[in-house]
Amino acid sequence: MASTAHSLAQATQARRAYVEGLLNGMPGVVQAVDQGARLLLGQVADPATLMRRRDAVEDLKNAAGFWLQGTISMLRSALSSGVVSATRPNDLPMPGDRQNFSLVDNETIEGEILSSRLALAVMDRASWEFTDLRSRMTLLEGRDELDANDVLRPHVLARIAINSWRSAGLSHETWRTLQGVLHEEFAHFNEEAYHETNRMLIQQRVLPEIDLRPFIRRSRNAAFVNTYSGTLASAGSGTASARDTAGTPTVRGSLAEPRASRYSPLPEEPAQEIRLISRVGSLVRGGSDHADAVLGRLNRLIGRQLPEFARTVQGPASPALDAAITSAQQGIALRLTPDSGGRYAAGPVSTPAMLEELHQRKQALKAAAASPGERATIEVVALLFQSILTEERIPASVRVWFARLQMPVLRVAVGEPDFFATTDHPARRLIDRMGACVMGFDAHSTRVSGGAVEKEIKRVVQVVEAYPDTGRRVFQTVLTEFERFLEHYFKNENEASRKGVSLAQQVEQRETLAIQYTIELRKMLNEVPVPEGVREFLFQVWADVLAMTAVKSGLGGEEIKEMKRAAADLIWSASAKVSRDERADVIRRLPPLLKILRDGMQGAGVSAGAQDEHIQRLNTSLAAAFTARTASIPKDRLEQLMARLETLEELLPDADDMEIDESLVLDLSGHESNELEVVNAGGSMPTPAMAAWARELQVGGWYMLDYRDRNESVQLAWQGMRRQLTLFVTPQGRGILFQQQRLAAFLQAGLLVPVQDESLTVRATRTALAKLDVDPGRLLN
Repeated sequence: MASTAHSLAQATQARRAYVEGLLNGMPGVVQAVDQGARLLLGQVADPATLMRRRDAVEDLKNAAGFWLQGTISMLRSALSSGVVSATRPNDLPMPGDRQNFSLVDNETIEGEILSSRLALAVMDRASWEFTDLRSRMTLLEGRDELDANDVLRPHVLARIAINSWRSAGLSHETWRTLQGVLHEEFAHFNEEAYHETNRMLIQQRVLPEIDLRPFIRRSRNAAFVNTYSGTLASAGSGTASARDTAGTPTVRGSLAEPRASRYSPLPEEPAQEIRLISRVGSLVRGGSDHADAVLGRLNRLIGRQLPEFARTVQGPASPALDAAITSAQQGIALRLTPDSGGRYAAGPVSTPAMLEELHQRKQALKAAAASPGERATIEVVALLFQSILTEERIPASVRVWFARLQMPVLRVAVGEPDFFATTDHPARRLIDRMGACVMGFDAHSTRVSGGAVEKEIKRVVQVVEAYPDTGRRVFQTVLTEFERFLEHYFKNENEASRKGVSLAQQVEQRETLAIQYTIELRKMLNEVPVPEGVREFLFQVWADVLAMTAVKSGLGGEEIKEMKRAAADLIWSASAKVSRDERADVIRRLPPLLKILRDGMQGAGVSAGAQDEHIQRLNTSLAAAFTARTASIPKDRLEQLMARLETLEELLPDADDMEIDESLVLDLSGHESNELEVVNAGGSMPTPAMAAWARELQVGGWYMLDYRDRNESVQLAWQGMRRQLTLFVTPQGRGILFQQQRLAAFLQAGLLVPVQDESLTVRATRTALAKLDVDPGRLLN
């Protein structure tokens, strides 16, 4: 009972600290918004926009004090209970309220929309800080979820900001004019408030490390919720930050931030704001945004311990440290190099032994470091690799090669601090790509241990070790080589995927040829009087027959030539026959022609019933031609068509330059077999962000697929031209083929979910942060 009371007291204290932080910081936020509005006024814009900005600046100048007073008043009301019950307008009914129904005015709806956008902008930046805080608070309070109107929730502060804005006499139009500035300032403000509250709880030993996997809901709508939130947040915060547009220099590659909080209520000397900008990747599942948040937390933490480091221009390691890194790298390579039988000179290498070896090397490196910045870099890199080497999903035989990367990565991190500032650094990307490829295998899988993947990882590490002075260039080079290896490996070496990739390539070749044949046949017959029934047959059926025949026999084979002659005979037979000799010729040539048409359709997988329907429609068109009720084709034009059909392959558009219309892609269900499943149903309508994410998936990644009453792990093994087709394979070797739109639909519905909810280096950074939050002094020791 005492323990429960203590936990509840901790939760109350944390919630009070959060609100007090908001109260202390709000004056700084209002001031920053005012300054941002003035800077926005100085930007080039059309006259109407400039007028709106001028009015907004004037309105804010007159009402800023009232806005601040109203916000503080609402926040103070939450200090006692921790819940803001009046944040939703009184006239907007809550779900399930059946007492009084009335029309809601546009003003109220507009306020809800603006507050929702603000909350989404905050979550876009601070989602992981909020998730950590929510986990700690629900643990302390012994419940599954926070109250819907808990003051800790972003939408509560958003509604307070909007309601006090309107109470101060400021309009929604003014808010929209300054929306970019407001979103930027409140997002940073809330993220900092969450971070400080988390830090306080970590110091009290409340969940120092959080496992996020229990929060991954593999429901059908989980991905949709994440995508919808990310998209709206992006749409709502398109305006650049006032500080960025003001010309304040943005420092890339810095490892730390200034000591002062940007919303400190005390007057302090203005400090340069340092933001870490990483590559804008997928909007889905917060991947890039999460990485930004984790890296931002790392930089802020180090900035508090080493404020002078942010102003230091980093360069190569000091001579003593450089020599120590070289010595450590040679020693580790000697210790962790197996012989041809897989044995190590000093005996078996266990993970604890590796960690102890690296710890001893770390102490020696710190002794050789010439500055606090070098010592901090050594500590952070050591923590990153400690997390990587204790990742149980990495096979033990591969961990050895990751361990040997620590010294080359340390050398790069000391000389290029943007290793800590961007997920796009090639050293990070290399570790993430290699980790993503092996983390889905069983730890004792022979497909990794001693196999082609391990050999390639070994080669990559040895190349990196051999070129210590080339910095990021060697990492970029081996990253490119590793991606090429993966393409070759899944196509030619991996037993589980080789057959599936071959089948998928045949499918793509057939579909591409069918589209090309359709396009060229349409061009050829554009101005030729061919009956509509024959025209449709050639476009919808015979183009696919030509493609299938070309795949089987080759573009120059006798079979494809026979099928093209059949197309020419069909076009000739369908033109008007006015003489007795022409009619006799049609009667003589028709039976063998129909046999070739049936054989072609049979080879393309057309069912017997469908064949009969096609032949019946063709007979109707040919009967009309036989009675001269169709237009005739001039002899010279017919000869020209025959010649073009003979050389049809030379006229086909280049597949690389061809824009594929989704409406032209044929139903792939006919390619279904015991070894290849074609997904042609399921999922949800994908958003543009989800479709973009589907195009960015990388070969080698592991996913959980929920399809045909099975939930199983699959690995992305192949992507076709323009990524229109994507093949996943199961560990047993069964292939699952997706078209691009269907793949996005499965991602949207949460039926296809990455096994890794975050990349290997981001997870390692987050683990390192948890340890540094508990003991930040280790950076200086």
